[in-house]
Amino acid sequence: MTTPALLPLSGRRIPTLSPGAASFPHHRATLRLSEKFILLLILSAFITLCFGAFFFLPDNSKHKRFDLGLEDVLIPHIEAPKGAKHPGGQVVIHGQGDHDEHRHREEEESLRDKIRADHERALQEAKEKLRKSRDELRAEIQTEKSKVLEDLKKEGPKPLPPVPMPKVVGVNDGDPGEPDIKEKRDKIREMMKHAWDSYRQYGWGHNELKPLAKKGHSTNIFGNSQMGATIVDALDSLYMMGLHDEFKDGQEWIEQNLDFSVVSRAQNLCFCTSVVKTLYFATFWLVFKVKAVQLAEKLLPAFNTPTGIPWAMVNLKSGVGRNWGWASAGSSILAEFGTLHMEFVHLTYLTGNPAYYQKVMHIRKLLAKMDRPNGLYPNYLNPRTGRWGQHHTSVGGLGDSFYEYLLKAWLMSDKTDTEARKTYDDAIEAIERHLIRKSNGGLTFIGEWKNGHLERKMGHLTCFAGGMFALGADGSPDDKAGHYLQLGAEIAHTCHESYDRTVLKLGPEAFKFDSGLEAVAVRQNEKYYILRPEVIETYWYMWRFTHDPKYRQWGWEAAQAIDKYCRVSGGFSGVKDVYSSNPTYDDVQQSFFLAETLKYLYLLFSSDDLMPLESWVFNTEAHPLPVLHLANLTLPGSQAQR
Repeated sequence: MTTPALLPLSGRRIPTLSPGAASFPHHRATLRLSEKFILLLILSAFITLCFGAFFFLPDNSKHKRFDLGLEDVLIPHIEAPKGAKHPGGQVVIHGQGDHDEHRHREEEESLRDKIRADHERALQEAKEKLRKSRDELRAEIQTEKSKVLEDLKKEGPKPLPPVPMPKVVGVNDGDPGEPDIKEKRDKIREMMKHAWDSYRQYGWGHNELKPLAKKGHSTNIFGNSQMGATIVDALDSLYMMGLHDEFKDGQEWIEQNLDFSVVSRAQNLCFCTSVVKTLYFATFWLVFKVKAVQLAEKLLPAFNTPTGIPWAMVNLKSGVGRNWGWASAGSSILAEFGTLHMEFVHLTYLTGNPAYYQKVMHIRKLLAKMDRPNGLYPNYLNPRTGRWGQHHTSVGGLGDSFYEYLLKAWLMSDKTDTEARKTYDDAIEAIERHLIRKSNGGLTFIGEWKNGHLERKMGHLTCFAGGMFALGADGSPDDKAGHYLQLGAEIAHTCHESYDRTVLKLGPEAFKFDSGLEAVAVRQNEKYYILRPEVIETYWYMWRFTHDPKYRQWGWEAAQAIDKYCRVSGGFSGVKDVYSSNPTYDDVQQSFFLAETLKYLYLLFSSDDLMPLESWVFNTEAHPLPVLHLANLTLPGSQAQR
């Protein structure tokens, strides 16, 4: 007897006789026909059951179908066309009482006819599907997916409601006056152009650039998709520096290629919100407003958790969210879910949609009700249970921008959001009491609270706090403005020392203050510099508030070191060991290098009328958002409106 061959059918393998076999052919053929008949019978019975269930629905002339406002979507509602005639020749006039019963009967009959037609069509489609192979079915599915994408593109952007846009103040000026300072500023612009041109040539459309390999680069923080992160991140820097041709190239790429409807991989919530932040800066270009709103709509499903604390990542296509596996048993991270306020409030202002405002205010209110160990906010919060994860508190990585946004929510509101200011002041008081110490050598540092004790280590990311203390000095309670400005200066000095004590004059990723070592990295995996901006950010804020020339001097030292040790023919690269005179490269030009590091250097060597702080607030990725003068404006969804 010949061994049966195997043929695929709907993902399964069914034995059939080979052509040369003569044994019981009639029996096997009959069996296959029976299988098809049974399958069709079951399918037909199911559809008939659905069809019959229709007649048991309540009378739609007496009962409202739904109270959700979605009845026209969830249940077909077929209305006779205005002016249509009954079989007797009478004209139907909507709302005419004598014909209401007749009209309802026609509606029901029309709906029955539609269901019958759908039933027949579904049955015919099922018969046709059974005749097709798996490959044919896959091809059909792919065709349908492509058609949906084409339809989405044809629909075009949804119109936005008219809103009074803030006046754009201080974007194109900033001439420092002094020739030597202007020369330094021109050098920073040249560095920006080298970084951009290299990306334009070798990594265009990719998220980042590998400047040594001279090709595009993406990491899982962006979902491994080509979202042009460097283009989006660099836009406002290009515009501020007067690089308008380069800005135009980026603008055109966004218009033609930044399409969130085709992204299927999970995207990092903070990165996506950063895209919203960047695009909002250029709100006077309609395309950027539309793109920002399109992306923000796709971020809302990230908040669909039992607590309303969003997932760290969301699939922009399916809306399914998840967290990093390493984050304290799948917790959400304070610096991520706590760093949405500015952008989401602006989106409510921009669109009139209260959902954005309500999402971030819910987060704030939830945190306000929770017990906090020593008044500190741990870095991990479980979005399912609403409980803190591992009790690790940091003003650096994992926690940093949460505190920054409490202050900047107050500033962005034109200092009317007193709740945010009070929360910031309380948090800073707890940080100063439990995390800030002075080393034996007199350096003020901010440690990390871990497992019930203070770790005497400070990260490069923590160095932003010097600028935060200076920015929040004005408005501090108990006349402590001078104290916090001085604290900012001390943090700036410590972070400068972390740079000055290296061979390359570039700061390590983290540095310790124990065992006789101060402001020096100990572990090999903490000796790298990846073009980070936080130290230069603090220099800029300290310059703005004090005009002490040492901050410009320190910034220039850092700029020279970056240009000397990080510049390569294909752009700029991070280095793996700032204590080695022969550094090796990591071969990544980070998008934040163009968005933050070079922008803060450019602002440092510009006059104060470029992006004045009374008109602009910089978010955590250095993208400026305008101060909203809300004295005579109530945001949709706010308590005041209710």
